[in-house]
Amino acid sequence: MADVIKNKYDFAIIFDVENGNPNGDPDAGNMPRVDPETGNGIVTDVCLKRKIRDYVDTVKEGEDGYKIYIKSGVTLNKKDQSAFENFDIEVETDKKKMQDKIKGLKKTDPDLDLKIRDFMCQEFFDIRTFGAVMTTFVANNMNCGQVRGPVQLSFARSIDPVVPQEVTITRCAVTTESDAENKVNTMGNKFIVPYGVYIAEGYISANLARKVTGFSEDDLELLWNAIINMFEFDHAAARGKMAVRKLVIFKHSNELGNCPSYKLFDAINIQKKPDVLVARKFADYDFSVDTQLIPDEVECIIK
Repeated sequence: MADVIKNKYDFAIIFDVENGNPNGDPDAGNMPRVDPETGNGIVTDVCLKRKIRDYVDTVKEGEDGYKIYIKSGVTLNKKDQSAFENFDIEVETDKKKMQDKIKGLKKTDPDLDLKIRDFMCQEFFDIRTFGAVMTTFVANNMNCGQVRGPVQLSFARSIDPVVPQEVTITRCAVTTESDAENKVNTMGNKFIVPYGVYIAEGYISANLARKVTGFSEDDLELLWNAIINMFEFDHAAARGKMAVRKLVIFKHSNELGNCPSYKLFDAINIQKKPDVLVARKFADYDFSVDTQLIPDEVECIIK
């Protein structure tokens, strides 16, 4: 496995959506998420991390060291138990008995928590990257239950306010025989954002990578590829056309960084062109990075 990363990174993901719903809000009938005070569109960090996980799961196909912890179809407890099995710990159905067993094992092996944490980090890419709360270990009073990952993402926010639209659609097929006697089609609706450019900010701590999860240079390269291509395996009619347009990476010269993250993000400029009234494509925006605001010790990489 490659060496653990030694540099702090900050990064910004610029992506757009055309005639789609980038992130529906279940509390609002699945309408696109919007800041009610400004009208700017919002995409949650959870939504973006889901797409990164799905990309890695697709390209690695369960390869050793690149399994995905947060994934539909397999319970988290079952994945947690794989760590117990690796250390030949028999799982007790009675919670109190299991807690007593773990307590006894930790007396003979004080490093058991660290060994289990390291095993889970080595097995699962998303734990190694984003961290996780592993309830099986938490329930058994183990310190390895909560892992803070080195990679963290913010909510994405659109550059300009968006105007979600409700589009009525019809279906020529009906569901039941009784429906067929009374109607020839059925109606429904879908919500879209006609167009919007979003930006999400991210942070990578080399300090946490070294001390906790072992996030490596190979993991970092995979993460960049996953971000750039995270919408390519996720196309759906409901999401319209989504694409990552720019990935701006700030590489610090050391583990702890050379300047505050916000100063680097302030160097990114995305503005609608003066002659554009209503933006409907990425070319309607001017994109630039003011390198004069970036310290010499920080390398700026644009993908």
